Amino acid sequence: MISFSDHSIDYHKSKKENLFRVDFKFVKSMLLPLFLMYGGMHCSISQPIPKIYTAFKIDQELLIDGNENEVAWQFIPWSDNFIDIEGVKAPKYNTKVKMAWNDTYFYLLAKLEEQHVWGDLKKKDTVIFYNNDFEVFIDPDGDTHNYYELEINALNTAWDLFLTKPYRNGGKVLDSWDIQGLKSAIKIEGTLNDPSDEDKGWSIEIAIPWVAITEASNSNKAPANHFWRINFSRVNWDFDISDKNYSRKKDAAGKYMPEYNWVWSPQEVINMHEPERWGYVYFSDELSSSGFQFELPRDEKLKWKLYEQYRKLHEDLNYEIPDKFVNDDTSISLNLEKHLLGWNLWVLSPYTNKKLIISKDGKFNSIK
Repeated sequence: MISFSDHSIDYHKSKKENLFRVDFKFVKSMLLPLFLMYGGMHCSISQPIPKIYTAFKIDQELLIDGNENEVAWQFIPWSDNFIDIEGVKAPKYNTKVKMAWNDTYFYLLAKLEEQHVWGDLKKKDTVIFYNNDFEVFIDPDGDTHNYYELEINALNTAWDLFLTKPYRNGGKVLDSWDIQGLKSAIKIEGTLNDPSDEDKGWSIEIAIPWVAITEASNSNKAPANHFWRINFSRVNWDFDISDKNYSRKKDAAGKYMPEYNWVWSPQEVINMHEPERWGYVYFSDELSSSGFQFELPRDEKLKWKLYEQYRKLHEDLNYEIPDKFVNDDTSISLNLEKHLLGWNLWVLSPYTNKKLIISKDGKFNSIK
């Protein structure tokens, strides 16, 4: 049995936090004179654009059986194939997902290639990522706080969690929280837990009731014509076979080999619990045949750049933030406001005239 603190150390926190770390004091000592020559510290920041997907509305309720043969799914596009969590390496197996919705459910259909489909965790709310699994992360209002996680293995065993904050901010895990009314089903192309043959993979179909996941959003209804921050992860393990049973592979010292983490939208770090890096899912009330394409609001780019500076400041309180950064050829002032309870990092958006704020505990807010 493991504690939640072990859980966060084993997987949900970065395993490489001490590798390739930049010595910011050294960099500043070398580059500060150059910054001053140009009238103050100024930075131009770029990061990979999170994935964007339009989930179209359907006018029917789907039968959740793990199959993709219903007519409604045929008109729904697949996502891009998943990539390694750091966004660098190509995965061993392909993974992709479809999304759709109606007024009652958020529907997901994921397809996972796999030569050996196996699993042994059968009790709900156990640590499902100790098996190969498929995981869903949902932050309805995009403030990085109060978000949901769902993990399901090939036996259709689920672990659903509510997290008050990311682990970096001392968040609590509410393990007793459940997605009431959750529906899920698995279809295996091959044979489950049979090492004598090779399989093609498995599919998982999920229906998440809006009533269960709008509690932490700004509305109790389906988010028609709005976007949520969402990501998907697939955990995959090297394995051993003994007496025709699968188990996670161990190294020569008897320790489990590290898992592979393949995601829809790259995290750039081995840590799913940085919600500001998750993808964007826009819930369009138009038909998939409409050709509608969602355009990301320009303020979202400012949020990315704010969070890049936030992570550095959160890691090192002596880090000196730049005075400005450049976004779309526009120079924008960056402000650090200290107060009795901590500090706020903020910018004034030139696009919406909103004040975009990240507080010390990582929570995002905007005010007009």
